[in-house]
Amino acid sequence: MAITRRATVQGLGIGALLPLAPRLALGRPAGILTRPIPATGEPIPVVGLGTWITFNVGDDPVFLDECAAVIAAFFEGGGRMIDSSPMYSSSQPTIGYGLRKLGYPNRLFSAEKVWISDPEQGETQIEASRAYWGVDKFDLMQVHNLVSWEEHLPALFEMKAAGRLRYVGITTSEGRRHREIESIMARQPIDFVQATYNILDREIEERILPLAQEKGIAVIVNRPFRQGDLIRQFEDEPLPGWFAETGARNWAQFLLKFIISHPAVTCAIPATTSVDHVRENLEAASGILPDEKMRRRMIDHVETL
Repeated sequence: MAITRRATVQGLGIGALLPLAPRLALGRPAGILTRPIPATGEPIPVVGLGTWITFNVGDDPVFLDECAAVIAAFFEGGGRMIDSSPMYSSSQPTIGYGLRKLGYPNRLFSAEKVWISDPEQGETQIEASRAYWGVDKFDLMQVHNLVSWEEHLPALFEMKAAGRLRYVGITTSEGRRHREIESIMARQPIDFVQATYNILDREIEERILPLAQEKGIAVIVNRPFRQGDLIRQFEDEPLPGWFAETGARNWAQFLLKFIISHPAVTCAIPATTSVDHVRENLEAASGILPDEKMRRRMIDHVETL
């Protein structure tokens, strides 16, 4: 969802963040759906937090506090995975700002990317990202949009073997380079793949999602709302009455439940600047998920709107 300037921080002001820190060390609230990361069995909530555009706020103190409030609500609601990239401009220091305010919640699953064409500068970029976040090491490091992946992947595997990161992955978005993604998935011992998937962009259902299940690769879904375009497209339409049994209250939850109901999907990462929206997104990870019959009905419904 696009950034909009607001005079005050929604929901939680920064003054309310520090008292939250002790509670943020607790376990996740009951009822939030998790999926195991295939490589290890580690459970991860199926809804995470993306930072593309929304956390690129520079040094604006109002925006920084707003993003910190979103991070606070995310952890309080049971979230774990936060995803970013050097491509996202000031998003990385914005994450670091929020994490410092919260005392670095121990539930954090940090997902970053290396995005540089010169492979000799990859480790330098990763270290700069780590410093922005303020973490000891990243849980997941991904080669962003396959930039120089032939050189970066071996370096990431070495870092993993040395205990300097926990998981290795690759990413793409908007339907690009899927054949190359498939080739890497088939031949390289990666732990994660990240790609675009939503109710109208379903290409990865054909080969990437089945291959992920076959190879034991976790799947992160980006652009679940097409940067909010899908919500804006449907928001004037009523939710179908037959979907009420899932507990969804709005179109964002309808769209997220479609994504996370696919058994190959490990985590979707919607981005937002709104405390209310991050809470709604996490609510989609509870209640009933659509079965295959309902998923087909959901597709048929939105394609008629």
